Amino acid sequence: MIGAISIGLLALLTLSIPVGIVLFLLGFGVDAFFSPFPLTKGLGNLVWSTSNNATLIAIPFFVLLGEILVRSGIATRTYEALDRWVSWMPGGLVHANVATSTMFSAISGSSVATAATVATVAMPQAERLGYDPKLFSGAIAAGGTLGIMIPPSINLIVYGFLTQSSIPQLFLAGLLPGLLLAAGFMAVTALICVVRPDLGGTRRVFPIGEMLRALIQLVPIILLFGAIIGTIYRGWATPTEAAAVGVAGALVIAAYFGGVSIKMVSESVVGTIKITSMIMLIVIGASFLNFTLASAGLGAELKNMLDGLGLSPLMTILVVVVIYIVLGFFIETLSLMVVTIPIIVPLVLAQGYDVIWFGILMIVLIEMALISPPVGLNLYVVQGARKGGKLSEVMLGVIPYVIAMLVMVAALIAFPQIALFLPSALGG
Repeated sequence: MIGAISIGLLALLTLSIPVGIVLFLLGFGVDAFFSPFPLTKGLGNLVWSTSNNATLIAIPFFVLLGEILVRSGIATRTYEALDRWVSWMPGGLVHANVATSTMFSAISGSSVATAATVATVAMPQAERLGYDPKLFSGAIAAGGTLGIMIPPSINLIVYGFLTQSSIPQLFLAGLLPGLLLAAGFMAVTALICVVRPDLGGTRRVFPIGEMLRALIQLVPIILLFGAIIGTIYRGWATPTEAAAVGVAGALVIAAYFGGVSIKMVSESVVGTIKITSMIMLIVIGASFLNFTLASAGLGAELKNMLDGLGLSPLMTILVVVVIYIVLGFFIETLSLMVVTIPIIVPLVLAQGYDVIWFGILMIVLIEMALISPPVGLNLYVVQGARKGGKLSEVMLGVIPYVIAMLVMVAALIAFPQIALFLPSALGG
Protein backbone atom coordinates (compact mmCIF):
# COMPACT_ATOMS: atom_id res chain seq x y z
CA MET A 1 0.00 0.00 0.00
CA ILE A 2 2.79 2.44 0.91
CA GLY A 3 4.67 1.61 -2.28
CA ALA A 4 1.59 2.09 -4.45
CA ILE A 5 0.73 5.39 -2.75
CA SER A 6 4.30 6.70 -3.04
CA ILE A 7 4.62 5.79 -6.73
CA GLY A 8 1.15 7.12 -7.46
CA LEU A 9 1.84 10.37 -5.63
CA LEU A 10 5.08 11.07 -7.49
CA ALA A 11 3.61 10.03 -10.85
CA LEU A 12 0.51 12.21 -10.51
CA LEU A 13 2.50 15.22 -9.29
CA THR A 14 4.90 14.77 -12.21
CA LEU A 15 1.88 15.12 -14.52
CA SER A 16 1.22 18.54 -12.92
CA ILE A 17 -2.16 17.46 -11.54
CA PRO A 18 -3.22 19.79 -8.68
CA VAL A 19 -2.22 18.40 -5.30
CA GLY A 20 -5.75 18.43 -3.87
CA ILE A 21 -7.00 16.31 -6.79
CA VAL A 22 -4.03 13.95 -6.39
CA LEU A 23 -5.01 13.30 -2.77
CA PHE A 24 -8.58 12.41 -3.79
CA LEU A 25 -7.30 10.09 -6.55
CA LEU A 26 -5.01 8.31 -4.09
CA GLY A 27 -7.94 7.88 -1.70
CA PHE A 28 -10.03 6.36 -4.52
CA GLY A 29 -7.12 4.02 -5.30
CA VAL A 30 -6.82 2.84 -1.69
CA ASP A 31 -10.58 2.22 -1.63
CA ALA A 32 -10.53 0.27 -4.89
CA PHE A 33 -7.49 -1.93 -4.28
CA PHE A 34 -6.91 -2.23 -0.53
CA SER A 35 -10.25 -1.91 1.27
CA PRO A 36 -12.98 -4.57 1.56
CA PHE A 37 -15.52 -1.82 2.28
CA PRO A 38 -16.98 0.78 -0.16
CA LEU A 39 -15.31 3.78 1.51
CA THR A 40 -16.39 6.25 -1.17
CA LYS A 41 -19.94 5.90 0.14
CA GLY A 42 -18.88 8.16 3.01
CA LEU A 43 -17.21 10.78 0.81
CA GLY A 44 -20.05 13.31 0.89
CA ASN A 45 -20.36 13.26 4.66
CA LEU A 46 -16.58 13.42 5.07
CA VAL A 47 -16.20 16.44 2.77
CA TRP A 48 -19.02 18.27 4.55
CA SER A 49 -17.80 17.51 8.10
CA THR A 50 -14.23 18.54 7.21
CA SER A 51 -15.13 21.81 5.50
CA ASN A 52 -17.74 22.64 8.17
CA ASN A 53 -15.15 22.68 10.97
CA ALA A 54 -14.99 26.08 12.69
CA THR A 55 -11.26 25.73 13.35
CA LEU A 56 -10.47 26.03 9.65
CA ILE A 57 -12.19 29.42 9.40
CA ALA A 58 -8.98 30.81 10.92
CA ILE A 59 -7.13 30.05 7.67
CA PRO A 60 -8.83 32.65 5.40
CA PHE A 61 -8.66 35.22 8.19
CA PHE A 62 -4.89 34.84 8.61
CA VAL A 63 -4.37 34.83 4.84
CA LEU A 64 -6.43 38.03 4.55
CA LEU A 65 -4.42 39.57 7.39
CA GLY A 66 -1.18 38.98 5.50
CA GLU A 67 -2.65 40.28 2.24
CA ILE A 68 -3.73 43.55 3.92
CA LEU A 69 -0.32 44.13 5.48
CA VAL A 70 1.51 43.52 2.21
CA ARG A 71 -0.73 45.67 0.02
CA SER A 72 -1.08 48.57 2.48
CA GLY A 73 2.68 49.21 2.73
CA ILE A 74 3.03 48.31 6.42
CA ALA A 75 5.65 45.67 5.59
CA THR A 76 7.82 48.26 3.83
CA ARG A 77 7.83 50.56 6.89
CA THR A 78 8.68 47.60 9.13
CA TYR A 79 11.67 46.71 6.97
CA GLU A 80 13.00 50.25 6.95
CA ALA A 81 12.68 50.49 10.73
CA LEU A 82 14.53 47.23 11.37
CA ASP A 83 17.23 48.31 8.92
CA ARG A 84 18.06 51.14 11.35
CA TRP A 85 18.58 48.67 14.20
CA VAL A 86 20.44 45.68 12.72
CA SER A 87 22.55 46.99 9.81
CA TRP A 88 25.52 47.70 12.11
CA MET A 89 26.24 43.96 12.48
CA PRO A 90 28.50 41.93 10.14
CA GLY A 91 26.20 41.25 7.24
CA GLY A 92 24.43 44.60 7.42
CA LEU A 93 21.10 44.64 5.68
CA VAL A 94 20.99 40.82 5.45
CA HIS A 95 20.02 40.83 9.12
CA ALA A 96 17.11 43.12 8.29
CA ASN A 97 15.86 40.41 5.92
CA VAL A 98 15.76 37.88 8.76
CA ALA A 99 14.42 40.32 11.35
CA THR A 100 11.61 41.52 9.07
CA SER A 101 10.73 37.93 8.21
CA THR A 102 10.51 37.17 11.92
CA MET A 103 8.19 40.07 12.67
CA PHE A 104 6.03 39.48 9.62
CA SER A 105 5.80 35.76 10.50
CA ALA A 106 4.31 36.75 13.84
CA ILE A 107 1.22 38.12 12.11
CA SER A 108 1.11 36.44 8.69
CA GLY A 109 0.99 32.66 9.20
CA SER A 110 2.31 31.93 5.70
CA SER A 111 5.90 31.32 4.64
CA VAL A 112 5.32 32.12 0.99
CA ALA A 113 3.59 35.40 1.88
CA THR A 114 6.46 36.29 4.24
CA ALA A 115 9.15 35.52 1.66
CA ALA A 116 7.29 37.39 -1.09
CA THR A 117 6.79 40.45 1.10
CA VAL A 118 10.39 40.73 2.28
CA ALA A 119 11.80 39.94 -1.16
CA THR A 120 9.70 42.66 -2.81
CA VAL A 121 10.83 45.23 -0.26
CA ALA A 122 14.48 44.19 0.10
CA MET A 123 15.70 43.19 -3.35
CA PRO A 124 16.05 46.75 -4.72
CA GLN A 125 18.46 47.47 -1.86
CA ALA A 126 20.80 44.54 -2.60
CA GLU A 127 22.28 45.80 -5.86
CA ARG A 128 22.36 49.44 -4.75
CA LEU A 129 24.44 48.64 -1.65
CA GLY A 130 26.67 45.95 -3.17
CA TYR A 131 25.51 42.81 -1.36
CA ASP A 132 26.37 39.32 -2.54
CA PRO A 133 23.21 38.12 -4.37
CA LYS A 134 23.55 34.53 -3.11
CA LEU A 135 23.71 35.38 0.61
CA PHE A 136 21.18 38.19 0.38
CA SER A 137 18.52 36.17 -1.45
CA GLY A 138 19.27 33.02 0.56
CA ALA A 139 18.59 34.89 3.80
CA ILE A 140 15.20 36.05 2.50
CA ALA A 141 14.19 32.56 1.37
CA ALA A 142 15.26 31.04 4.70
CA GLY A 143 13.75 33.83 6.78
CA GLY A 144 10.46 33.36 4.98
CA THR A 145 10.19 29.80 6.30
CA LEU A 146 9.63 31.21 9.79
CA GLY A 147 6.08 32.05 8.68
CA ILE A 148 4.93 28.48 9.37
CA MET A 149 6.72 28.21 12.73
CA ILE A 150 6.16 31.45 14.63
CA PRO A 151 2.48 31.75 15.64
CA PRO A 152 -0.01 32.27 14.20
CA SER A 153 0.87 29.57 11.65
CA ILE A 154 -1.53 28.20 9.06
CA ASN A 155 0.43 24.92 8.93
CA LEU A 156 0.17 24.51 12.70
CA ILE A 157 -3.59 25.05 12.44
CA VAL A 158 -3.81 22.30 9.80
CA TYR A 159 -1.58 19.99 11.88
CA GLY A 160 -3.73 20.58 14.97
CA PHE A 161 -6.89 19.92 12.97
CA LEU A 162 -5.62 16.67 11.41
CA THR A 163 -4.15 15.31 14.67
CA GLN A 164 -6.92 16.64 16.93
CA SER A 165 -4.34 18.39 19.12
CA SER A 166 -4.49 21.79 20.81
CA ILE A 167 -3.80 24.68 18.41
CA PRO A 168 -3.08 27.18 21.24
CA GLN A 169 -0.50 24.75 22.65
CA LEU A 170 1.03 24.30 19.21
CA PHE A 171 1.28 28.09 18.89
CA LEU A 172 3.07 28.28 22.24
CA ALA A 173 5.38 25.40 21.31
CA GLY A 174 6.41 27.07 18.05
CA LEU A 175 7.31 30.45 19.53
CA LEU A 176 10.65 29.64 21.21
CA PRO A 177 12.01 27.37 18.42
CA GLY A 178 10.99 30.00 15.87
CA LEU A 179 12.85 32.77 17.69
CA LEU A 180 15.88 30.52 18.23
CA LEU A 181 15.89 29.65 14.54
CA ALA A 182 15.76 33.35 13.62
CA ALA A 183 18.67 34.01 16.00
CA GLY A 184 20.52 31.09 14.41
CA PHE A 185 20.01 32.55 10.93
CA MET A 186 21.44 35.88 12.10
CA ALA A 187 24.38 34.16 13.80
CA VAL A 188 25.17 32.21 10.63
CA THR A 189 25.00 35.43 8.61
CA ALA A 190 27.34 37.24 11.00
CA LEU A 191 29.81 34.34 11.01
CA ILE A 192 29.91 34.18 7.21
CA CYS A 193 30.43 37.94 6.92
CA VAL A 194 33.19 37.95 9.55
CA VAL A 195 35.06 35.36 7.47
CA ARG A 196 34.11 36.99 4.15
CA PRO A 197 33.38 40.70 4.76
CA ASP A 198 32.96 41.32 1.04
CA LEU A 199 29.73 39.28 1.01
CA GLY A 200 27.96 41.47 3.55
CA GLY A 201 27.92 44.81 1.81
CA THR A 202 28.34 48.04 3.75
CA ARG A 203 27.66 48.06 7.48
CA ARG A 204 25.71 51.19 8.40
CA VAL A 205 25.33 52.88 11.75
CA PHE A 206 22.44 55.29 12.22
CA PRO A 207 22.13 58.10 14.79
CA ILE A 208 20.42 57.00 18.00
CA GLY A 209 17.66 59.55 17.49
CA GLU A 210 16.80 58.09 14.10
CA MET A 211 16.85 54.57 15.56
CA LEU A 212 14.44 55.55 18.32
CA ARG A 213 12.10 57.26 15.87
CA ALA A 214 12.12 54.10 13.75
CA LEU A 215 10.70 52.13 16.68
CA ILE A 216 7.39 53.92 16.13
CA GLN A 217 7.02 52.00 12.86
CA LEU A 218 7.31 48.69 14.77
CA VAL A 219 4.61 49.50 17.32
CA PRO A 220 1.66 48.56 15.03
CA ILE A 221 3.12 45.11 14.30
CA ILE A 222 3.85 44.46 17.98
CA LEU A 223 0.36 45.58 18.98
CA LEU A 224 -1.19 43.40 16.30
CA PHE A 225 0.79 40.35 17.44
CA GLY A 226 -0.18 41.08 21.05
CA ALA A 227 -3.85 41.38 20.10
CA ILE A 228 -3.86 38.06 18.26
CA ILE A 229 -1.85 35.98 20.70
CA GLY A 230 -2.99 37.83 23.82
CA THR A 231 -6.69 37.27 23.19
CA ILE A 232 -6.04 33.55 22.76
CA TYR A 233 -4.08 33.04 25.96
CA ARG A 234 -6.21 35.35 28.06
CA GLY A 235 -9.10 33.11 27.15
CA TRP A 236 -10.97 35.94 25.44
CA ALA A 237 -10.98 34.37 21.98
CA THR A 238 -10.42 31.12 20.11
CA PRO A 239 -7.70 31.07 17.40
CA THR A 240 -10.43 31.65 14.82
CA GLU A 241 -11.86 34.64 16.67
CA ALA A 242 -8.35 36.00 17.28
CA ALA A 243 -7.70 35.82 13.54
CA ALA A 244 -10.79 37.97 12.96
CA VAL A 245 -9.48 40.42 15.57
CA GLY A 246 -6.19 40.50 13.67
CA VAL A 247 -7.91 41.36 10.38
CA ALA A 248 -9.83 44.19 12.05
CA GLY A 249 -6.63 45.46 13.64
CA ALA A 250 -4.76 45.33 10.33
CA LEU A 251 -7.47 47.38 8.64
CA VAL A 252 -7.34 49.98 11.42
CA ILE A 253 -3.54 50.22 11.17
CA ALA A 254 -3.65 50.41 7.37
CA ALA A 255 -6.30 53.15 7.56
CA TYR A 256 -4.18 55.10 10.06
CA PHE A 257 -1.26 55.10 7.60
CA GLY A 258 -3.53 55.92 4.66
CA GLY A 259 -3.18 52.53 3.00
CA VAL A 260 -6.84 51.56 2.72
CA SER A 261 -8.58 51.88 -0.62
CA ILE A 262 -11.22 50.00 -2.57
CA LYS A 263 -8.52 48.60 -4.85
CA MET A 264 -6.39 47.40 -1.92
CA VAL A 265 -9.32 45.69 -0.18
CA SER A 266 -10.51 44.13 -3.45
CA GLU A 267 -7.06 42.73 -4.29
CA SER A 268 -6.63 41.43 -0.74
CA VAL A 269 -9.97 39.60 -0.83
CA VAL A 270 -9.31 38.07 -4.26
CA GLY A 271 -5.85 36.93 -3.16
CA THR A 272 -7.35 35.43 0.00
CA ILE A 273 -9.98 33.50 -1.99
CA LYS A 274 -7.35 32.00 -4.30
CA ILE A 275 -4.99 30.92 -1.52
CA THR A 276 -7.75 29.65 0.80
CA SER A 277 -9.37 27.62 -2.00
CA MET A 278 -6.07 25.89 -2.70
CA ILE A 279 -5.45 25.14 0.99
CA MET A 280 -8.98 23.85 1.62
CA LEU A 281 -8.92 21.53 -1.40
CA ILE A 282 -5.70 20.03 -0.06
CA VAL A 283 -7.06 19.71 3.50
CA ILE A 284 -10.29 18.03 2.35
CA GLY A 285 -8.39 15.71 0.02
CA ALA A 286 -6.00 14.84 2.85
CA SER A 287 -8.91 14.09 5.18
CA PHE A 288 -10.36 11.67 2.62
CA LEU A 289 -6.98 9.99 2.12
CA ASN A 290 -6.51 9.77 5.90
CA PHE A 291 -9.94 8.13 6.19
CA THR A 292 -9.22 5.51 3.52
CA LEU A 293 -5.77 4.70 4.90
CA ALA A 294 -7.06 4.27 8.44
CA SER A 295 -10.03 2.19 7.26
CA ALA A 296 -7.71 -0.05 5.24
CA GLY A 297 -5.67 -0.74 8.38
CA LEU A 298 -2.41 0.93 7.35
CA GLY A 299 -1.67 2.39 10.81
CA ALA A 300 -1.93 -0.94 12.58
CA GLU A 301 0.14 -2.72 9.92
CA LEU A 302 2.92 -0.12 10.11
CA LYS A 303 2.98 -0.34 13.90
CA ASN A 304 3.30 -4.13 13.73
CA MET A 305 6.06 -3.84 11.13
CA LEU A 306 8.09 -1.39 13.23
CA ASP A 307 7.57 -3.47 16.34
CA GLY A 308 8.97 -6.42 14.39
CA LEU A 309 12.05 -4.42 13.38
CA GLY A 310 12.76 -3.64 17.02
CA LEU A 311 13.79 -0.04 16.42
CA SER A 312 14.35 2.13 19.48
CA PRO A 313 12.31 5.34 19.80
CA LEU A 314 15.40 7.39 18.86
CA MET A 315 16.09 5.28 15.77
CA THR A 316 12.45 5.58 14.75
CA ILE A 317 12.51 9.36 14.96
CA LEU A 318 15.81 9.50 13.02
CA VAL A 319 14.27 7.38 10.26
CA VAL A 320 11.30 9.79 10.19
CA VAL A 321 13.68 12.77 9.88
CA VAL A 322 15.45 11.16 6.91
CA ILE A 323 12.10 10.40 5.26
CA TYR A 324 11.00 14.03 5.53
CA ILE A 325 14.31 15.36 4.24
CA VAL A 326 14.14 13.09 1.17
CA LEU A 327 10.45 13.72 0.46
CA GLY A 328 11.03 17.45 0.88
CA PHE A 329 13.01 17.46 -2.35
CA PHE A 330 9.99 16.31 -4.36
CA ILE A 331 6.71 17.27 -2.64
CA GLU A 332 5.26 20.71 -1.92
CA THR A 333 5.32 21.47 1.79
CA LEU A 334 1.65 21.62 2.82
CA SER A 335 1.01 18.52 0.71
CA LEU A 336 3.97 16.76 2.30
CA MET A 337 2.56 17.48 5.74
CA VAL A 338 -1.01 16.39 5.14
CA VAL A 339 -0.03 13.26 3.17
CA THR A 340 2.38 11.98 5.82
CA ILE A 341 0.46 12.86 9.01
CA PRO A 342 -1.88 9.82 8.91
CA ILE A 343 1.05 7.47 8.37
CA ILE A 344 3.84 8.99 10.46
CA VAL A 345 2.11 10.55 13.48
CA PRO A 346 0.54 7.31 14.82
CA LEU A 347 3.94 5.59 14.61
CA VAL A 348 5.69 8.41 16.43
CA LEU A 349 3.04 8.55 19.16
CA ALA A 350 3.24 4.77 19.58
CA GLN A 351 6.92 5.24 20.47
CA GLY A 352 5.92 7.52 23.35
CA TYR A 353 6.65 10.92 21.78
CA ASP A 354 4.48 13.97 22.44
CA VAL A 355 2.13 15.06 19.63
CA ILE A 356 2.86 18.77 20.27
CA TRP A 357 6.62 18.23 20.22
CA PHE A 358 6.47 16.21 17.03
CA GLY A 359 4.37 18.91 15.37
CA ILE A 360 7.18 21.42 15.92
CA LEU A 361 9.84 18.96 14.73
CA MET A 362 7.77 18.30 11.61
CA ILE A 363 7.42 22.03 10.95
CA VAL A 364 11.22 22.51 11.03
CA LEU A 365 11.57 19.68 8.51
CA ILE A 366 8.80 21.21 6.40
CA GLU A 367 10.66 24.53 6.56
CA MET A 368 13.69 22.81 5.06
CA ALA A 369 11.51 21.54 2.22
CA LEU A 370 10.48 25.14 1.48
CA ILE A 371 14.06 25.94 0.46
CA SER A 372 15.04 22.54 -0.99
CA PRO A 373 15.23 22.25 -4.78
CA PRO A 374 13.57 21.37 -7.08
CA VAL A 375 10.15 22.25 -5.58
CA GLY A 376 11.07 24.61 -2.73
CA LEU A 377 8.47 27.35 -3.15
CA ASN A 378 10.45 30.07 -1.38
CA LEU A 379 13.31 29.66 -3.87
CA TYR A 380 11.01 30.56 -6.75
CA VAL A 381 9.28 33.35 -4.84
CA VAL A 382 12.61 35.06 -4.12
CA GLN A 383 13.93 34.45 -7.64
CA GLY A 384 10.76 36.02 -9.06
CA ALA A 385 11.33 39.12 -6.96
CA ARG A 386 14.95 39.41 -8.15
CA LYS A 387 13.95 39.96 -11.79
CA GLY A 388 17.34 38.71 -12.92
CA GLY A 389 20.21 36.39 -12.08
CA LYS A 390 20.15 32.60 -11.81
CA LEU A 391 17.98 30.43 -9.60
CA SER A 392 21.13 28.50 -8.69
CA GLU A 393 22.37 31.57 -6.79
CA VAL A 394 19.37 31.42 -4.47
CA MET A 395 19.86 27.67 -4.03
CA LEU A 396 23.48 28.15 -3.05
CA GLY A 397 22.58 31.01 -0.73
CA VAL A 398 20.23 28.90 1.42
CA ILE A 399 22.79 26.17 2.19
CA PRO A 400 24.13 27.79 5.41
CA TYR A 401 20.58 28.27 6.65
CA VAL A 402 19.67 24.65 5.90
CA ILE A 403 22.59 23.68 8.14
CA ALA A 404 21.15 25.90 10.88
CA MET A 405 17.81 24.09 10.50
CA LEU A 406 19.53 20.71 10.84
CA VAL A 407 21.11 21.95 14.07
CA MET A 408 17.63 22.93 15.30
CA VAL A 409 16.31 19.45 14.43
CA ALA A 410 19.11 17.88 16.47
CA ALA A 411 18.47 20.29 19.36
CA LEU A 412 14.73 19.48 19.41
CA ILE A 413 15.45 15.76 19.51
CA ALA A 414 18.10 16.12 22.22
CA PHE A 415 16.17 18.72 24.24
CA PRO A 416 12.39 18.36 23.72
CA GLN A 417 11.75 21.08 26.30
CA ILE A 418 12.76 23.67 23.70
CA ALA A 419 9.29 23.09 22.25
CA LEU A 420 7.45 21.89 25.37
CA PHE A 421 8.59 24.48 27.94
CA LEU A 422 6.08 27.22 27.08
CA PRO A 423 3.08 24.85 26.64
CA SER A 424 3.80 23.22 30.03
CA ALA A 425 4.44 26.56 31.76
CA LEU A 426 1.60 28.57 30.24
CA GLY A 427 -0.71 25.97 28.74
CA GLY A 428 -3.17 26.21 31.61
